[in-house]
Amino acid sequence: MNRYAGGGAEAAGGTGEGAGAGGEAAGARAAGVGGARGLWVEEPARRRRMPDPVRTSAVRAVLIVAVTLTQATVTFFLTLTGSWLAFPMALGAVAGTIVATWGVLDVWITRQTWNQRYGVVSEPSSTARSRRREARRAAKSARAARKAAPARIPREDGPLAAFSRR
Repeated sequence: MNRYAGGGAEAAGGTGEGAGAGGEAAGARAAGVGGARGLWVEEPARRRRMPDPVRTSAVRAVLIVAVTLTQATVTFFLTLTGSWLAFPMALGAVAGTIVATWGVLDVWITRQTWNQRYGVVSEPSSTARSRRREARRAAKSARAARKAAPARIPREDGPLAAFSRR
C-alpha cells in the first residue's frame, strides 16, 4: 500500500510521465472534490498499545540503560587514557548497571501486574475470561433465584394489616 495519499500520477492511474494537464487532473481526482489531499495516511497499528504504567516504566528503563551504556563507554576510554577519573566512573558504571537491572525488572513486574489485574484478553484460554464467565453465570443464577422467589410474605397480623390489598 502506498503511504502517501496522493501518490502522484502513478497512484491516480497515470504513467507518471510529464507534469502537464494530465498530472494536474490526476491530482485533482486524488484530492477529491475541491479538498486538499494530505501527505500521510495513517495505517492501523500491527500491535496493541502498551498500557500506560508499562510504557512509563519501559521509557524509564530505556533512559537508564542508555545513560549506563554511555557511562560505561566513557569509563572504558578513561581507563585507556589512564585518567584519574577512571576509578570513580567505574564505580558509577557498576551502580548504573544495578539501577539499569532494576529498571528492566520494573518493566517486567509492571507488565505482569497489569496482566494479572486487568486480564489477558488476547488468548481464548485466558484466566480473566473464565473468571468473567463465572461471574456472569453467578449473576444470572442470582437474578433467576430472585425472580423465582416470592416477592414478599403477606402478614395477616400487624399494625398495617387493615390497609392491605385484598
